[in-house]
Amino acid sequence: MGDELRTLAALPFHFFGRHPKSALVRRCRGEDVDELSTQEFFDRIRDFSLGLGALGVEPGDRVAILSDSRPEWVIADLAALTAGAVTAPIYPTLPESQVRYILADSGARVVVVADETQAAKVRAVWDELPDLSALVIMDPADDPAAAGGVSGREELSLADATGRGHRRLMAEDGLGREYKERAAAITPDQLATIIYTSGTTGEPKGVMLTHGNVASNVMDGSAVVRVDSEDVALSFLPLSHAFERAVVFMYLYHGTAVTFAESLETIARDLGTVRPTVMTGVPRVYEKFHARVHEAVAGAPAVRQRLFHWAVGSGLKRARAQLAGRSVGLAARLQHGLAERLVLSKVRGRLGGRLRFVVSGSAPLSTPIAEFFFAIGIPVAEGYGLTETSPTLTVNPLERPKLGTVGPAIRNVELKIAADGEVLARGPNIMQGYYGKPEATAGVMRDGWFCTGDIGSLDDDGYLTILDRKKELIVTAGGKNIAPNPIEAELKRSPLVAEAVLIGDRRPYVSALLVPDFAALAAHTGAEGAHREEIVERPDVVALFDEVVDRVNAGLARHEQIKRSALLPAEFGIATGELTPTLKVKRRVVAQRWSEAIDRLYAS
Repeated sequence: MGDELRTLAALPFHFFGRHPKSALVRRCRGEDVDELSTQEFFDRIRDFSLGLGALGVEPGDRVAILSDSRPEWVIADLAALTAGAVTAPIYPTLPESQVRYILADSGARVVVVADETQAAKVRAVWDELPDLSALVIMDPADDPAAAGGVSGREELSLADATGRGHRRLMAEDGLGREYKERAAAITPDQLATIIYTSGTTGEPKGVMLTHGNVASNVMDGSAVVRVDSEDVALSFLPLSHAFERAVVFMYLYHGTAVTFAESLETIARDLGTVRPTVMTGVPRVYEKFHARVHEAVAGAPAVRQRLFHWAVGSGLKRARAQLAGRSVGLAARLQHGLAERLVLSKVRGRLGGRLRFVVSGSAPLSTPIAEFFFAIGIPVAEGYGLTETSPTLTVNPLERPKLGTVGPAIRNVELKIAADGEVLARGPNIMQGYYGKPEATAGVMRDGWFCTGDIGSLDDDGYLTILDRKKELIVTAGGKNIAPNPIEAELKRSPLVAEAVLIGDRRPYVSALLVPDFAALAAHTGAEGAHREEIVERPDVVALFDEVVDRVNAGLARHEQIKRSALLPAEFGIATGELTPTLKVKRRVVAQRWSEAIDRLYAS
């Protein structure tokens, strides 16, 4: 199908022909790792695609996927895409009401779910979904066919649906060739997927992306983030999110063996098992690793603490020289060699010990965190984009990164800054619009340019710096504009701070809600086992966080400075609605849930 990927339907045939492997796709399960060869992976995609046909799925029909990230997710996705269907990913953490909304809005004909927990969400709303005719369960508790499903609808296991497709393949002459020809006939301008935005504000909108939108982004992103068939990747971000999904497509295109972590909770264990050479993550993942390393060091003897800080300082000095294009002197090289042997290699060992680089996306990564990874010998390629841009717009190239920026535009993408500071983009990766929402689509398109909603600036070399979300800018009662994200990132530099949210829109001054990293706080204060409500009220704990705020305030303009802060006794969570599935803070939800704490901050 040629070297350049033009449609996602061509992807299975590409890796099947180019990258035969005994273990192309894997998944961690406890201490074991399940493996699929290239042949097995391709066969399952083809057979399930034919099985979808047996369920009545036709080109253009919607197939929803409600599951955690695993090989079966990709099989369902590529099976539907090669059949000419349109996939609608759904985050598995979403509640019943939002699952119903996406299934109804997309008009899904079939929904593929992970297990009985997700199946129950569908069954509870199935009567409200006249278009939904079949429920396919990856890991059914019992025989789904025995349950009979909802009247007039069908429930079956993924194994059964795949088996139906395989039986069709065996029984119908030429069906394998017909499958390939049908996939080859799909054009770049055909709709491939409707991805519903996780919605930090308002109702989710269905982003319509074509085969060409996503395929072009996979190819253009690959020109900067270079992986090959020798690489081993660990994947743990949600495939429902455009970022990780495009990254996995990139891995498969290049024959990179990709292993899915069992869950977000098992990443540390799975890193040791997989020992990846490449990995993608969101800033919170890297911030947590940074905090855990410093937490462990804080509990070590004083001599080891001094050794650690000396070694990281040596690594940072070398990294900063290299980032600035300066040569490193002999003494510094000798010092770094010693630091590498004594400390830095051991720190990298906590991430498996083989990482060539990591990729960060979805939200801004603070410069100190990026510098720490460069210092320990793991370069960070930070990217920027949105679901509406398939998703990548920029990537900081590893050979010439500028920390604090998100890099220049990838090839075939153009950027410019509007008069009000908003970042505008155009290219082959820009969405077709929001499904069923022409007014919302018109609101973000301006003379062929997509309005990102982000405030940013471009330097003379074309490197983009994101300052904040346009809608998240705080305008105080005195009319001062404040970008909260950089200040929140500074607060989170402290290992004691897990989350920080600035408050102050239409208020007389800026205040902050701070969520402690309770594990780090317990190690620091010896407050293990105490109730969190009591811990955050302790004068010595309040004083610790006052010091953090004071340090940040020292580098801020007067109108930006935090006048008051409150410690919250509970972590933000996806289940409680304060975080999106990609771990972005939903400011509106936080403001509602913690309204009493905010009111106290502004009490006279």
